[in-house]
Amino acid sequence: MNAQTRLSPLTAVEEAQPALSLVTPRRGVLSDDPGLIGRDPELRALKDFLREARDHGAARMVCGHAGAGKSALLEATVQAAAATGMRVLRCAGIRGSNPPDLTGLLQIVWPVLADRRRPPAAGPLDAVERVLVDGAPAPGGPSWLPFAVLRVLESVSRAGQPLLVAVDDWDALDAPSRDVLTFVARRAEGHPLALLMTSRPHRTRAASPPAGLPVLPLGPLDPAESARLLAARRPGLDAQAVRELLATAAGNPLALLELPAGHEDSLPCMPGSSDRLASALAPGAARLPSGTRDLLLAAALHPAGDLPLLLSAASRIGGTELDFTALEPAERAGLVAFDGMRLHFSHPATAGAVVHGTDPRRCRSAHAALAAVLAPGSVQMLWHRSQAVQGCDPELAGRLEAVHGQALEQCEPPMAVRLLRRAADLYPLPADRGRCALRAAQLAHVLGLERMTRTMAHRALRHPLGPLGRLCAEALAGTGNGGQPSADPAAWPAPAGAAEQENALELARITAPAVAGDDERAEALLAFLDGMPDRSDEPRLLHAMATVGPVRRAATVLAGVSAVRHLADVPVRDLERLGEAALLAGDPLRSLDLYRQAERRHRFLDLPDQLPRVLLRQGLAHLAMGDRGQGGHAFRRCAELAEAYGQDHHAAAARLLVDLVRGLRTGDTVRPGSAADLEAARRSVRSIDTVLAVGTACALVEAGEFGAAWPALSSLLADPRSRAAALFALVPFAEAAEAENAEEALATLDRLEAELGAECAPVVAVRLAVARAVLTDDQDDQGAQDAQGLSERAFAEDLSRWPCLEAPLRLAQGRRLRRRRQFADSRAALRQAAAGYTMLGAEARLARIAGELRASGERADGGAPGVSRPAAARDLLTPQELRIAELAGRGLSNREVGEQLGLSPRTIGAYLYRIFPRLGVTARAQLAEVLRDRQAA
Repeated sequence: MNAQTRLSPLTAVEEAQPALSLVTPRRGVLSDDPGLIGRDPELRALKDFLREARDHGAARMVCGHAGAGKSALLEATVQAAAATGMRVLRCAGIRGSNPPDLTGLLQIVWPVLADRRRPPAAGPLDAVERVLVDGAPAPGGPSWLPFAVLRVLESVSRAGQPLLVAVDDWDALDAPSRDVLTFVARRAEGHPLALLMTSRPHRTRAASPPAGLPVLPLGPLDPAESARLLAARRPGLDAQAVRELLATAAGNPLALLELPAGHEDSLPCMPGSSDRLASALAPGAARLPSGTRDLLLAAALHPAGDLPLLLSAASRIGGTELDFTALEPAERAGLVAFDGMRLHFSHPATAGAVVHGTDPRRCRSAHAALAAVLAPGSVQMLWHRSQAVQGCDPELAGRLEAVHGQALEQCEPPMAVRLLRRAADLYPLPADRGRCALRAAQLAHVLGLERMTRTMAHRALRHPLGPLGRLCAEALAGTGNGGQPSADPAAWPAPAGAAEQENALELARITAPAVAGDDERAEALLAFLDGMPDRSDEPRLLHAMATVGPVRRAATVLAGVSAVRHLADVPVRDLERLGEAALLAGDPLRSLDLYRQAERRHRFLDLPDQLPRVLLRQGLAHLAMGDRGQGGHAFRRCAELAEAYGQDHHAAAARLLVDLVRGLRTGDTVRPGSAADLEAARRSVRSIDTVLAVGTACALVEAGEFGAAWPALSSLLADPRSRAAALFALVPFAEAAEAENAEEALATLDRLEAELGAECAPVVAVRLAVARAVLTDDQDDQGAQDAQGLSERAFAEDLSRWPCLEAPLRLAQGRRLRRRRQFADSRAALRQAAAGYTMLGAEARLARIAGELRASGERADGGAPGVSRPAAARDLLTPQELRIAELAGRGLSNREVGEQLGLSPRTIGAYLYRIFPRLGVTARAQLAEVLRDRQAA
């Protein structure tokens, strides 16, 4: 072989750039972040590698799957090495080719051969040139060449500049070049020589990374880094497109950059890919047998199908009966794996790669074949049939429109949107097209598909619509562009007919968040909703009403939520709407129950990416109930899942709320969130600023800073925009006012009660009663009688489910009894208060209650002067209670105790609430000592 006619002299680094480059590296020392996102550990490792190589030589193999960014890391290292004075020799393998022997080695050595200023080792270099360029036999047999190449590279590195040999796609080189480079890599130590190679792992190919060579594994990006890469390189994607890209790319940087967003626009529908991605993930797919390609096409279009069904469909595509042997070539190529029932592509993006470039007519044939073998009338069968037809088909369009409800029941709302969109294409009549397009836009808006929402809304506006339908389409057409509904709810016409009633509910759902801060438009929307009495238990109506009038319509909303029956048949989205409506209207307990049902439904349907939203609302409900422990746990779970699924808005809200819970538990100052976190959190919880303001003021109460808490809570209660959230803090408001301005606080409570009137939520009425009991002055006999009466009235309410109300009431009662020198009764009330606050996780309260107990005569060991302690704990506790007390005394949390005993954390908290007063303790840290002392007695 004589390659001089094909190769030109190359210098150190001025060569062709690699095919994959996710980075524009800065010249100079290799930085931890030269533009590569999510590769900081690998960049640091390569920086250390260069330092080690300059000192005494080193070799590394960067091993990762196609598209992982190996070439980008190699290029960053090459640029950094060249900028620090190293000479670089490089070569690259070509996948899908069958290169002649030693061509890879020739790429590396050629710049040295072409250099007129050869190093002193001219003898070996001349011999190497004859072997590599002229094809002469090796002088000393097969073992001569590796030693000769090592001596040549040694001489280059010792001639003045340290040397970096960079090899991209080592596993795609010819076998003799691989062997020689492996030999050199194992002997690089001791010379100013660095050898950096990249390779793909492959379970079926013989060219695996050589044993004994240090390997730098390059795994997928985590979801958070993947989301960062998308935001940096592909800004402007809607939320659903981001979720789909994250799921399909599975952390592969090339897939994140190359996968098309919105490939559902293509007809017929097939998984998206690109030339670059197809050549990386499925380089040999075009050379597979036709039957295997048909099988892969069927699998890509219907990934949920089992192998017999896919073989049946593939047989129809090609007209040839296929059996299980059709799968073997794809398995040998590493494109798919078979688990005994279904095919699984080696990477989620491989499905699009193997069918990339397929002729649309063949794709329609594949859809038709799948429709022929699927269950008649099923959602999937009708979908594939719709992709196989061209032109109008009103009969099929009607079936698609009818079956979209079945897709919703199966918790497949994206499929429901696709069915309606295709139905709008297949209907011949404009009215039918407009109806389906508008319904598709409405569903897409619920899912956060902003681009799809706008597309389908504009399409609907081109067709005849009813008055409310047109208003709804106009509102949806501005989604994501800062557009607001153009019409005032006061001008909306009354809905006429079932279709217009549906449009009215959707219009109210879309409009409610935009008019919530506008009193005039909010009143108009409430009046419009009041005019739909036959839909009083409709989740969308209740949610819209709670959004714009959480205080003014609280009782109506809660009555409507309670009127909803057969929750097992309610769609999960409606369960979430009912839960949020109950929370906004002031009943967090009912809200928590609904959100827990939604969580179970999502888990049953294996939709973990929907959980962060539900867990965040559960945490808010716990927080509204005063349960800091359970609230913090829910927020932490939300943050973990949100980060795992790239939902930065939910993660930001959860982080802010975790900090808030920490302040509420300990009384420490709540740290203000960053502007970026707040901006992101508002997309998750619209009222996050109000929630944080109310929570921060309550944390001041927990810390005993009543002077700062009182004006903050007063202003929040006075502002109509924050009043709904501030009503959850009525009792902390009363506690702060007791020390600052009780008379003005009582006037505020009177005014609130008058304004709420008949729409006062039952739970808010209980809070008002407890707040009055806390505030009442008992300095004189009349005050003592009033305080006693108010306390009795408050205790007459069912507080068993509201420890956040009973605990402050017991605390206020204990203080009054102490001031009246009824010390024994005071201690009993204070212990009950301490038990309640302990169950709620209100740690800051316990030190203040301990001081109250000491003032009432409590001894350091928990007893009272002159009173002997019971002989043993078993005399006071049941066996179950004793077991729970022992486990809690060891430091286990309520959740950990519950896991051991098969009980819920709330049940464990209720047990401890009863145990604490019996044992005379105020904190679980005292349990171990008390149990030990009593058992010893």
